Amino acid sequence: MKNCISRTQAGLRLPKEFQALTVRGIVLMLLVSAPLLAKAQSAIDSGSSSAAIAGTSPAQPDLAYTRPSGKTKVHNYLFDAFGPYPIVGAALAAGVNQFDNTPPEWGPGAAGYSKRFGSDFGIAAVTTTTRYAFAQALGQDTLYYRCLCKGAFPRLSHAVFSTFTARVGDQGRRVFSFPAVVAPYAGTMTAVYAWYPGRYGAKDAFRMGNYSMLGYIGGNIALELLYSGPHALLSRMHLNNGHGAPSPGSSP
Repeated sequence: MKNCISRTQAGLRLPKEFQALTVRGIVLMLLVSAPLLAKAQSAIDSGSSSAAIAGTSPAQPDLAYTRPSGKTKVHNYLFDAFGPYPIVGAALAAGVNQFDNTPPEWGPGAAGYSKRFGSDFGIAAVTTTTRYAFAQALGQDTLYYRCLCKGAFPRLSHAVFSTFTARVGDQGRRVFSFPAVVAPYAGTMTAVYAWYPGRYGAKDAFRMGNYSMLGYIGGNIALELLYSGPHALLSRMHLNNGHGAPSPGSSP
């Protein structure tokens, strides 16, 4: 009977972990959908927008891929690792973990929340750093590029497919991206062996990495499907694309 109860509790624990570890993707979906509430605002001067942000103008099927410069990559890395998305995502993820008291060793109150926030932010930072550094070493461009296609299903497929691929060469040929696949697990493995309680191990890190990958897929889907135009609030803030990919045909 105790074994059955233990299995039941373990099975019920997964959805809570899923909510905590994918909350960054949910946050991104909420932030990207914010333009729907801001359409009544006056348009910003188009001359002040950055050419290094993807999706700020309607995509044209005949535009060629433009490989980002080193400066653009550094800017995008800093935005992805230390910008508003990872900060807000870590804050909300820490709130979910605080509510669930996970891990219980960190306790309640401000001290427990600060540990959980630092942990979630650290996981995101290690994940992003691994992805960018590994991709740079392999000559891959892992930034997200919105689809030139039309239709919900093709765009959804593109968002999911892009999670596991990267562009190489000046023509932007698509290849399987080992850095993009490894990065989420590098973040959770680092957390488990660097600052999580000792009872956590490789299996926990792998499970959390799976949820982190699902959150990353959710973020790409949000960037692809919920973006609503060049004059939306997130475009004005240069946040419409969390990965900051250059628009096809633009100068990086």
